[in-house]
Amino acid sequence: MKQNMGTIDRVIRTSLALVVVILYFTGNLSGLAAIVLGIFAIVFLLTSIIGFCPLYTALGINTTKNK
Repeated sequence: MKQNMGTIDRVIRTSLALVVVILYFTGNLSGLAAIVLGIFAIVFLLTSIIGFCPLYTALGINTTKNK
């Protein structure tokens, strides 16, 4: 797998995942919304860690500086 996510993209995804976690643990997020957003948060964290997004590959998107 070749990385297709740039640094800014990875930081944004990690930040969004942390916002979801904070909202959940402060009690502002519950029910079905918590489950759905929790799944998105996990996916965002995993893709930011490895720097690869399968959806970007399918859509032909590459946000890295190395092209």
